[in-house]
Amino acid sequence: MARNFFIQALLLFFTTLLSFVSAWDINNHNDRHGCQGYSQDPLEGCDRERTIFVDVVNPESKYKTVQSAVASLPNNTDTYIILIASGNYTEQVNVTRQGPTYLIGQTAHPTQQSYNTVNIIWAAIAIPGLDNAFTSTLTVAPNLNASLTGSGPTGFAVPAGTPFGCIDFRTYNLNFINDFAPYSDDPSLALSISYANGGFYYTGFYSYQDTVYVGKLGNAYIKDSEVAGETDFFYGFGTAWVESTSISLRSCGGGITAWKGTNTTFPNAYGIYIVGSNVHAANSSLNITGKCALGRPWNSQMRSIFAYTYLDKSILSTGFIDWNPSRYNNYTVQAEYKDYGPGYNVTGREVAKFDVQLTSEQWAKYSSPEKVFQYPDGKFGNTGWIDWSI
Repeated sequence: MARNFFIQALLLFFTTLLSFVSAWDINNHNDRHGCQGYSQDPLEGCDRERTIFVDVVNPESKYKTVQSAVASLPNNTDTYIILIASGNYTEQVNVTRQGPTYLIGQTAHPTQQSYNTVNIIWAAIAIPGLDNAFTSTLTVAPNLNASLTGSGPTGFAVPAGTPFGCIDFRTYNLNFINDFAPYSDDPSLALSISYANGGFYYTGFYSYQDTVYVGKLGNAYIKDSEVAGETDFFYGFGTAWVESTSISLRSCGGGITAWKGTNTTFPNAYGIYIVGSNVHAANSSLNITGKCALGRPWNSQMRSIFAYTYLDKSILSTGFIDWNPSRYNNYTVQAEYKDYGPGYNVTGREVAKFDVQLTSEQWAKYSSPEKVFQYPDGKFGNTGWIDWSI
């Protein structure tokens, strides 16, 4: 009896070890890059048990839309990967499941966003009577109520007890486009994320107004990506950390950022942090020199900080502006830390009314993702979902 128990235990140990060794690790460059490459067998290099392939072109493909692949996933906490073949996908994608869900695009250049070959495209604009949320190309939220923007200083009152959604959502080498109109013409979201954690790597987000929305209890980490817009194209209630990213100005309207603070019973760091990035005109033909504001307060508790970021000549000499009518007060944080470039005008910042230059001690409070991303109960350090290998 003891001998049989020992043999069973040994078999269980080696089975578990083999499973661990053979598991496909999304955080491993070689694993991810191998899965994203082109081959006759599209799942070559992928974890076949966890990966679904989507191909809009191949008539024999089981999944021709990203949303159909997302809808096929079980509503549990298991990890799944959706590999998307090169092409243009005209659809809206909605992710409500809690388990880790990774969308990755086929590419020969997995570390360069500018070579992305997968475009997910939608064309929608906010319609009177309907919430901005209905326009988004990609939505990550546990349900519709969690995703709604609402109006007024506090926005939509999300019902108490609303569950947290995806604990670890990621995209790699995808472009999300809302191309309703080639100019600012009311909200047309490319990304909406609320009550969820989302990491976006080598990903493009393109729209004109309200491009990226990070809603209540939403956490977005954007790195090595591109975000293009014109008016308030980073906006929300939650927390966004944008790093090593190209921020492309298609024109100037409102500000680059617009955020709503939220009253809580605990200290919070909800806001938008743009760090080590590059803010520039989308093309040389634009006549926007000195016209673009870094942001404006969506409500008086806005928090928007640009740090170590290059600003081209498009940026207003005084940096941030106020809303009209005024919303700026002592609770508003519109700040910079060690920005540089022709758009960082020292004289202009010295006379600015709505732009604060942080000291080293003040910046230290927000100086890393660990210090700003929070759990739903307000505790800091909610970063286990971030791919630190990028």
